Amino acid sequence: MNIQLLLQASIHSSDFNLTEIIKNALYWIDSLGTIGAIAFIGIYIIATIAFLPAAILTLGAGVVFGVFWGSVYVFIGATIGAIAAFLIGRYIARNWVDKKIADNKQFAAIDKAVSKKGFKIVFLTRLSPLFPFNLLNYALGITGVSFKDYFLGSVGMIPGTIMYVYIGSFAGNIAFIGTEAQPTNMTLTWVIKIVGFIATLAVTIYVTSVAKKALEEEVL
Repeated sequence: MNIQLLLQASIHSSDFNLTEIIKNALYWIDSLGTIGAIAFIGIYIIATIAFLPAAILTLGAGVVFGVFWGSVYVFIGATIGAIAAFLIGRYIARNWVDKKIADNKQFAAIDKAVSKKGFKIVFLTRLSPLFPFNLLNYALGITGVSFKDYFLGSVGMIPGTIMYVYIGSFAGNIAFIGTEAQPTNMTLTWVIKIVGFIATLAVTIYVTSVAKKALEEEVL
């Protein structure tokens, strides 16, 4: 997957250039030195809650912090942001979220299955690119999944986080992130595609089987 296409698909700018705003935030974070990590995590949390595309932040973490620490900071920010969105969806914005996913058959299937096999389903949906990360956080809040399973299932974000931070590290400079000038690793690109496909297939089959079993138990 071309990085520029990934970012274009993730970002919908209207009256302002969101890409440049995020890049400027990365420059600012880079200038903060040791406390830059705290600022980065804070911005990532806000982006997750506010439905802002985090693709550039994830790629930028590889440039600013390197692969290891960049992956750690992205995971922390994404996890805290996901928990906050989950709690907002469950206790504050339940009606809004319900309307948002009302016509989504994928979420309807998950809703039937997640209360019985919460951890596995959350884990698989975190691995799969089929489910939009920001919306999924809120959507799971109105399902029957327990907070514990939701939290533990967040480990499913780790492989994708590491891979995208690693891809971002190739840029070498924040200015190159998301542009045609950014170097890419074709082997890694294919690994991402294959992992995503397998995870999507697995979650589809698993959710369907669990939902079917739950329905049969209700009928009986």
